[in-house]
Parts: sequence; C-alpha cells; structure tokens
Amino acid sequence: MALIWVALAAAVCVPIAAAAASPLLEWRGPVYILAGFAGIIALGLMLIQPLLIAGYLPGLSAYRSRRTHHWIGGALVVAVVIHVGGLWITSPPDMIDALLFASPTPFSPWGVIAMWAIFAVALLATLRRRMGLRPRTWRIAHRLLAIVIVAGSVVHGILIEGTMETVSKVALCVLVLAATVRVMADLRAWRRRATLRDRTDVGASSA
Repeated sequence: MALIWVALAAAVCVPIAAAAASPLLEWRGPVYILAGFAGIIALGLMLIQPLLIAGYLPGLSAYRSRRTHHWIGGALVVAVVIHVGGLWITSPPDMIDALLFASPTPFSPWGVIAMWAIFAVALLATLRRRMGLRPRTWRIAHRLLAIVIVAGSVVHGILIEGTMETVSKVALCVLVLAATVRVMADLRAWRRRATLRDRTDVGASSA
C-alpha cells in the first residue's frame, strides 16, 4: 500500500524537483517561474485524477476517492488559471496569439485546447444538476473531454523545450496517458459486466 503512494509521489514530485534545478530559471522572472510550475503541477494532478475515480489508490473509500477527485479537479482549474494568467502577465502578445491559434510555436494550440476542455469539464460538473444532465450523458461528456485534456496536455508538454528535464517529463506524460487509457478501459469493462449482470438478474426474476 505504501509503495503505491511513494511511487505516485515520486512520479509527481521528481519532475517538479528536476525543473527547480534547471539553469534556465536564472533568466526567468518570478511570475514566469510561477506560471511554469503551475503547469507542471497541473500535469501531475492529471495523473492522480483517473487513479482516484477508479479507486486504485489504497486507503481511500469510494466516497473519499470521488470527493478527492472533485477537489483535485478544482485544484487543476486553479493551476491552469495561474499558468495561463502568469504567461499573460509576462507576455500578453504571445498569449493572444496562442488563444487565437495564431502562435508559431507548435505546442501552443495543444495547450489551449486542453485548457478549454478543462474549463468545460469544470463548468459541466458545476451546472450538471441545473442542466438536468443524465448520469450517462455526464459520463460520456466527461470521458470525451478527459481524452481531449490528457491528449492535449501530453502533446503540449512533450513539445515544450523549457525548464522541465526531458526524461522525467516524458515519464510523467507516459504515466498520465497510460493511467487514463487503463482506467477508461477498466471502467468500461466494469459497466459492461454490471449491465450483463443486471440483465441476467432481470431474466432470472422474470422466469
């Protein structure tokens, strides 16, 4: 049990520590550094989210896993806002180009797409009861947006050549992608088995 938490902490913290040791930080201002680390933290939070929703983290009940998933989702939104806001403060023209998909840098559009998908999930999660979204509709929308978030964030992170150390960055991106794919496959299999079991129970009771 402890090894799982240690491995998760290492996967999230090692890239942060490696970035903190980057010599490139010497030429960056504090706002830019804060924005950069907010982005790294956001990527780390994306590794935790699928593990929580699938109940893979030991010591947490299903209820606590869901609640923690909600809170970390909020923290992810805050981290993205700090990331984007800090970059806006340091270079408004670059951020305008990025938001308008006019930036010459190849990583920008992927980050913008992931950002809007994160905001969309947060908005749907906040308003889904008022909107009357059915649980199935919410799950499908959440799953599709999660795919966009993870894919966009991973490509965004891989393409950036900055303070993040390459090996730890690639490892974190691979883990985020692998965890998301594995959890989505498992959740789909669990729901399929539950549906078959319900159909079997209904057939048995009818007989």
